[in-house]
Amino acid sequence: MTARVAPYGSWPSPISAADVARNRVRLSFPTAQGDDVWWQETRPDEGGRTTVMLNGREVLPSPWNARSRVHEYGGKSYLPTPRGLVFTNYEDQRLYLLVPRDVRPRPLTPEPAIPGGLRYADLVLSPDGAEVWCVCEGHVAVPASEGDAPSAPGVRRAIVGIPLDGRAANDPAAINEMVTGTDFYASPAPSPSGGHLAWVQWNHPRMPWDGTELRVGVIDDGKVVSPRTVKGGMSESVLAPLWADDKSLYVASDWPGWWNIYQVGLYGESPQALYPAEEEFAGPLWQLGGMPYALMGDGRLVVMHGQGEQRLSLYDPDTLELEPLDLPYTDWQMSLSADGSTFVGIGSAPTLPASVVKVSQGRVTVLRRELDRVPDEAYLPTPRAEKFEGQFGRPVYAYVFEPANPTALGPQGELPPYVVFVHGGPTARASASLSLERAYFTSRGIGVVEVDYGGSTGYGRAYRERLRRQWGVVDVEDAVAVAAELVRTGRAHPERLAVRGSSAGGWTTLAAVTSGTVFKAATSYFGISDATTLLQETHDFESRYPFGLIGPIPGYERAYEERSPLNRADRTACPVLLLQGLEDPVVPPAQSARFARALAENKIPHAHLTFPGESHGFRRTETVQACLEAELSFYGQALGFTPPGVAVLRLTGGEALSA
Repeated sequence: MTARVAPYGSWPSPISAADVARNRVRLSFPTAQGDDVWWQETRPDEGGRTTVMLNGREVLPSPWNARSRVHEYGGKSYLPTPRGLVFTNYEDQRLYLLVPRDVRPRPLTPEPAIPGGLRYADLVLSPDGAEVWCVCEGHVAVPASEGDAPSAPGVRRAIVGIPLDGRAANDPAAINEMVTGTDFYASPAPSPSGGHLAWVQWNHPRMPWDGTELRVGVIDDGKVVSPRTVKGGMSESVLAPLWADDKSLYVASDWPGWWNIYQVGLYGESPQALYPAEEEFAGPLWQLGGMPYALMGDGRLVVMHGQGEQRLSLYDPDTLELEPLDLPYTDWQMSLSADGSTFVGIGSAPTLPASVVKVSQGRVTVLRRELDRVPDEAYLPTPRAEKFEGQFGRPVYAYVFEPANPTALGPQGELPPYVVFVHGGPTARASASLSLERAYFTSRGIGVVEVDYGGSTGYGRAYRERLRRQWGVVDVEDAVAVAAELVRTGRAHPERLAVRGSSAGGWTTLAAVTSGTVFKAATSYFGISDATTLLQETHDFESRYPFGLIGPIPGYERAYEERSPLNRADRTACPVLLLQGLEDPVVPPAQSARFARALAENKIPHAHLTFPGESHGFRRTETVQACLEAELSFYGQALGFTPPGVAVLRLTGGEALSA
């Protein structure tokens, strides 16, 4: 194949925005059950509907949508039981039971007083098989005082038991409240004999990566009595309880500075670290229902661990050894499940899409891939993990992806444009695994660098807490430092640098271009522009999150004002593209709308595209395609190249790009 010289950004590519959108299937939460494997599958060509699969066969028919809104991020939303499939339905958030051969699922929970007012997640079967035990999140309207703004919903959570016979559908009193009194709950886990229940809990203003408690109580006639804390506290994040036997649990704790696995006894024994290492054996609890390790029938644990990306190994409690598994996947989701000699997970690699992988007695079977067709590897960028030097000599981790296309070369002596991808969270992390979205840019001659700025997970608690009260400062400094180093080392053109991010990454994006001039284009996917109003507008789970990222209110009002991009929109250094779903409860549409108005008032070139029916994270084929094509056209106008095959995005609010 002969390569021809063409300007960076204009290379012909076989990867279209439609390809990216159509193939944006999302696989999650596999479950091993005997010889069967279940999982969730989110389909963009069905409006983002999440279905449930069994061994590759769809079990949950359209229009049913297995998606929970607990914490707004949901998580595992189904549970196979001997009576049938239990799932949370997105439209009304009720639990349903789908019995084999039934045409319609049967409701298990009552209709809430307000739409979506009762939500369920983290489903487990009770020891006697008669109930589903889960986290219940209740939203109730709070009466407004005279002259006040319209009332906001109050939120209350509990661990509850839902009868599988369906009597609670018409009788809310049939729901058994087992654990109450704390702001948040996760991971209800009955002991093997059914005598105890373990769970994780925490209170505002902490997030689950700040400080949680592992609690255990005695189950007495369906109630939990004598609960006590057996691990954790205000400054220790404890996650993922898994019973080793009736007298002890495995649990992930970051007490030593990294999420390591401990064995914790019920009767005052000192917790024992299984394999102390400066590696993460768990990740942040954004979604409920995932497990970072699973117990095999022979007593060994299959675990994910590493710095940054997560590899897979087997831990033997008898030999105390960690045996790496010889698998081609270099990164795994925090969702493993095992039954006997079989375990399942979702693995990926730079040239392998995320896949449901079943390993049974040494045999590896791929049950489903997120991509039906992987592009020629020559069009996929080769990731290079690098450690950059940030402010004050701080390390900054990133993955660099150079442009890759076997049919095109950039002009001699010309440097490519680069886009800095900033992940959300901010306690998320980048991955080197195959991303068709990333390849959409690199195959056209646009380099990408994904930054794990201070605050990212995967590198220990100290790295994560670099962002404490420094949000809008450290994250921006780290993104800028990586971009500047690419320029200094002769890999990127200094006038052709862009930055893009979603949610908290959108905040960093907007903060970077309103406080400096390094970037010449910025794309914000449902990003935060005003931290002060976010405190009143966002959902309950993250309503105190900024207290740790910026500071508590009252007390830190000035920091909120100074760091919010909206308040310095007049200093925006480059054109901006704003992309926003109109049904987003996490970052409400007003966040981007206000910033767009400020850009218009200051005559700064921009585009503000909104999408009805989209929430936090775009799910629909047409939305994903429209956004990518708009983004490519936008970079072409701002960075000086002409991308073929996409409509020109119209920018308003200035004359800088009118020519």
